[in-house]
Amino acid sequence: MTHETPADKAKMPKCPKCNKEVYFAEKVTSLGKDWHRPCLRCEKCNKTLNSGGHAEHQGKPYCNKPCYSALFGPGGFGHGGTESHKY
Repeated sequence: MTHETPADKAKMPKCPKCNKEVYFAEKVTSLGKDWHRPCLRCEKCNKTLNSGGHAEHQGKPYCNKPCYSALFGPGGFGHGGTESHKY
């Protein structure tokens, strides 16, 4: 049986969403950081994302489509979904 020392706790990565320790069994790595699987969600629609299956803007994860495209893709007709249309 192993016991965690304070030094071991200091080495544990913190989830960028909830700021709690991420243990190996619950870890998903994305955007160069370790996340809890339920914490890796699109900033806009809150959909749970898979590692590598999404886009990033300013260090935050987004669905590739439609959220990232709508928010940060080219504007105008036929680009980025309905949210990118300007009236």
